[in-house]
This record gives sequence, C-alpha cells and structure tokens, in this order.
Amino acid sequence: MYTLKNAIDGKLVASASDRMADVFNPATGEKIGQVPLSTNDEIDRAVENAKQAQPAWGDMPPARRARVMFKFLDLLNRNIDDLAREISREQGKTHEDAVGECTRGIEVVEYACGIPQMLKGEYSRNVGPAIDTFSTRQPLGVVGGITPFNFPAMVPMWMYPMAIACGNSFVLKPSERDPSASMMAWELFREAGLPDGIFNIVHGDKSAVDRILDHPDIKAVSFVGSTPIAEYVYTRGTAAGKRMQALGGAKNHMIIMPDADMDQAANALMGAGYGAAGERCMAISVAVPIGEETADKLVAALKPKVESLRIGPSTDENADMGPLITKAHQEKVLDYIDQGEKAGAELVVDGRGFSLQGYENGFFVGGTLFDRVTEDMSIYRDEIFGPVLSVVRKNTFAEAVDLIHGHEYANGTAIFTRDGDAARDFADRIEVGMVGINVPIPVPVAYHSFGGWKRSSFGANGIYGPEAVNFYTRLKTITTRWPTGVKEGSVFAFPS
Repeated sequence: MYTLKNAIDGKLVASASDRMADVFNPATGEKIGQVPLSTNDEIDRAVENAKQAQPAWGDMPPARRARVMFKFLDLLNRNIDDLAREISREQGKTHEDAVGECTRGIEVVEYACGIPQMLKGEYSRNVGPAIDTFSTRQPLGVVGGITPFNFPAMVPMWMYPMAIACGNSFVLKPSERDPSASMMAWELFREAGLPDGIFNIVHGDKSAVDRILDHPDIKAVSFVGSTPIAEYVYTRGTAAGKRMQALGGAKNHMIIMPDADMDQAANALMGAGYGAAGERCMAISVAVPIGEETADKLVAALKPKVESLRIGPSTDENADMGPLITKAHQEKVLDYIDQGEKAGAELVVDGRGFSLQGYENGFFVGGTLFDRVTEDMSIYRDEIFGPVLSVVRKNTFAEAVDLIHGHEYANGTAIFTRDGDAARDFADRIEVGMVGINVPIPVPVAYHSFGGWKRSSFGANGIYGPEAVNFYTRLKTITTRWPTGVKEGSVFAFPS
C-alpha cells in the first residue's frame, strides 16, 4: 500500500496532516493506498512557492515556454500506456477507455504548444495624430484547479497546460479518490524542464478546496464537478474576488428521429450511455425517440445490447465497462434504480445484483435500461452518474425540444437523423452548450472550447481552447504618442 506526497516547489513533500483518505481499487474493493488531506499551512506553502516562481516564468518568451510544452508532450505520448494503467487502477475504467482519456488530455497539451501565436496582441497605427494603440495579454499570476474523479488525467490537463503556457503558475487539487495520474504527469512535466514551483499539487478534501478559494494570492480557479459543488465553489470564489469557472453536472438527452438509422443510434447510445460505467458529464443518460414506433424499435434494439454488456476489471481486455468509483456511489446508483422501479418506469434491463466471479467485492453495477420514464421521476431529473439509461417517449420533435429546454442542466445534447433541415433547426434552436448531429458525445476538440449552459456551468468562460487564453490572461491596452515637434496646450475635453 502506498502513501502519496504533495508536490511543492519541484519536490515531493510528505504531509504533516494527521488526516488521510483511503484510495481503493474499484474492481476488487481493496484499499491500495492513502492520500493526505493537506493542512492549510501546506497549501499556503505551495501557493507561496508558486508566487515566487511565477514572475520569471511569466517574463520568459512564450516560445521558450512552448519548448517545455513540446518536451512534456513527447513524454506524455511515450508514457501513455503507463498513465492509462495508473488511471484504471484507481478509477476502474477499462484500459482502452483510459488511453482515450489520456489522448484527449494530450490534445490540449498539443494546443498549448502553439501559445506564442495565441498571445499575439493587436496593433493599430495612427488611431489619432501620431498616436498608436496596441494590446497584449498578460498572465494572472498564481491560478488553481480543483478536479473530479471521473477523468483524473484529462480534466487536469484541460486546465494546467494552458494556464502554465500563458505564463501562470498552477496549484492543483486533484480528486482524493484517484490522484496518482496527476502525480505521474507532474513527474513528466518536471522531466520536461518545467521550473520548480510552476506546477504544484496539494491533496485534500473540502478544507483544501476552501483554502484555495479563500487564498488572496490565487487569482483564478477552474473547477469541474457536480452542480451543487460547482455553485458553491463559484459563489465562494467570486466573493473572494477571484476569476472563476465552475463546470457542473448534466442530464444529456439524445433525440432519435423516425428517419434515423436505428442500428447506428442504438450503438451510439450504448457507448455514450454505458461507456466508463456512465461516469461522464457528457454521457447520454436520456434517449428521446420520436413516436411510438421509433421508441419500440429503439428499445428492441437496445435491450439485447445492454443485456450482453461485457463488464469487468480494467485488466480484462474484452470488458466494455468497469466498476463505479466507490462503494458509496455504487449504493447511490442502486438506490436510483429502486426509485425508478417504484415510480412506475418500465425496467427493461435490471443491473442490480450483478456479480463477477473473483471480484465479488468490486463496486460493479450492471447496465440498466428504463423505458416509459416521465419528467417527474428522480431517474429523469437527477444526474445518476452510473450505467442507467432512461427512455422518454415523445410524439413530436417540438415536444422533445421542450423536454430538453425544461431541464435545469444544459451541458450536451445530440440528435440522430437523416434530415438536414431538422438537424440544422435543432442545432440553432436548442439551449444547450454542446450539440452533436449524429455524434453522441460532442466533446469539442482541443482547439475549440468546452462549456455547458444553464446550471451545467457557472462563469463566463469555457474550458481549454481559445477560451482558456482569455480566462488565464488579462488584457492590457497601451496607447502611445512620441513627440513630433508640435507643441499643444492642455486639452480638457474627453479625448477623441
């Protein structure tokens, strides 16, 4: 069993805290490690070192910062399998899924390598007589990130590569449930030549979160997690005067039109609904077929696929999905299935009682499919974050759009159709941040930006991509005039 350390000022530092959190292998239920719940003094030390290191890094030419990013990128690509195994060991997802997670995180590092181009300002000559104006984007200083358990490598990479490339130093608090992937990435970043103090990791729970949000030297914080915590983080951080972005929960709908390719739609729903055991903020958890005939065909296509899901540990190369993250979360998902059944939803495939020989103590839940779900049911309203797919039948496209608009979450959505007019209307009209047309999980590539609407996101900026440059820098505009030999008197009117 291992005990993790904090990463402060380029060194691994044992915590003095007497509070520890256990880390489990979700497939076996076995305790495999522990992580310190850091003290405020340790967090303050990390921030102070980050503050001392940042000015020299921020003054460094962006091209030189990019060279460190290129080295980091190379090391990540060469170590992607090891990083994926670290994810699977603590998070439980299959190795293939973990490799996919790493790949999407590495794409953000690739994007960050182009930071010299992204930090170019604008220049206007002769905005007035012999007067020029130009703009520049400058780093904020020390910034922070608080990340969730479901993507222990990718979501932190949505934050710190762009923040650091922009010239900031970074303090990360990863999830205490699966922190080792971030620690491995920190080691690789150091190997790439990142100066001490620019990237720091402190482990902890709510106490650490609050200290990061309250600390006067942290200028901005990025957060990904559930909506109640996102709202709390956003409110507390902004009250402390920080620039904040807080990405919350989701209940993502996929409309299936009568003209859709039913096999394609069913296969898409399987991957989007049950991949990573449903522990994705972009998972499709609600299928909305239009018309009874479409619904009957969809459920008939889904039922055997859900029943034949291959569920196992990450070491099983043939597994489609693995366990949930903790025993407590397993019990929460099972309770939602109970609630759905009691509320009158038709339980087409029941994932309760799933057990895997040799892994009886693992945190597994079988794939679950509900039909004839209604908007008043908790399995529809709440983000379950598990392998549970609900079918909500609607008679018309307009009713389906109204259903989506009526939900508090607006992270991602999709429509499957052959009708370009319906697809275009849906993309234009739907009040959701990320839209897929025959694409079930429309997570933007690294050179676009990720962000939901309504109660799926708090703050003005999306995460990674062009939005990240705006979030992690401040705009400064300079207006200059050099003497031309013409003497003028004082001017008291507003300049024009």
